[in-house]
Amino acid sequence: MITLEIAGKAVAVTNADEDQARELFLSESFKDDLMSFKSEGRPLWDGSAALTTRASSEDEIDAFTEALDEEDEDEDDDLGDDDLDIDVVFLVSIDEIDDSAASG
Repeated sequence: MITLEIAGKAVAVTNADEDQARELFLSESFKDDLMSFKSEGRPLWDGSAALTTRASSEDEIDAFTEALDEEDEDEDDDLGDDDLDIDVVFLVSIDEIDDSAASG
């Protein structure tokens, strides 16, 4: 798993491989989302802080797994194709997300 750091702070984890994770995390669409998402009233990304990717730590992998397990419990319709999806879990609390503002 791969973790996205913003200015040295771990912000998100994905189960994508390294190339897919870089492509996702460094895409203009995801960067736009990072600027629109807020944590504690502040944007996750200011548009200029360094974005870096690295291998996830055990704690980050555990947080990812727990978040997906909780999501699976909440879903009524399990189509069985979850293994084909790339998932992203934020490691910081995200204020209310306006789905119409998120581009991806």
